[in-house]
Amino acid sequence: MAVYVIRDGLESDVDTCLALDHSYQTERVWQMSMRSDLDQYEISFKTERLPRLLQGVHPVSEHRIRLCVPEDQCFLVAAERDGQDVLAYLTMRYEPMQRVAWVQDLVVDTSARRQGLGSRLLNIARGWANEHAVRRLLVEVRTQNFPMISFCAANGLLYCGYNDRYLENQDIAVFFGESLA
Repeated sequence: MAVYVIRDGLESDVDTCLALDHSYQTERVWQMSMRSDLDQYEISFKTERLPRLLQGVHPVSEHRIRLCVPEDQCFLVAAERDGQDVLAYLTMRYEPMQRVAWVQDLVVDTSARRQGLGSRLLNIARGWANEHAVRRLLVEVRTQNFPMISFCAANGLLYCGYNDRYLENQDIAVFFGESLA
């Protein structure tokens, strides 16, 4: 088993992060349904099994990564201890007025998946959030990214809302979060 080092990301790490494999595969998605009448809205999400394997890609954004490079934001990278290659990264945008931190990217390259690296990155981001007096940590996820939805649940994050057409491609984002303070 490889030994990893997690450190603050640098401007020089951005291109390497962009080159990581951002793809995922899933046989399940979260399906949203909405019913409304004059006095009531009912929104529900349920896990739906797909007829075939879906090949998805987490939307990568150089601009979004670069916004998290300054010290008042959180950009973490993971690399093998013996090598220089970045194998995973996390970006978390901090909103000081609301004391909320938003995890926007948590990407682990295919070669390093299922080794606990994503959970380690998230736990270090939680530490960063505590040091910066963050009250609420949120993770945004596409409804099609069932592996990330499962990851959030496995790491103690609870579903706490959605936003229709939130993402650049007009997809629905669901949010998982936890209170820190």
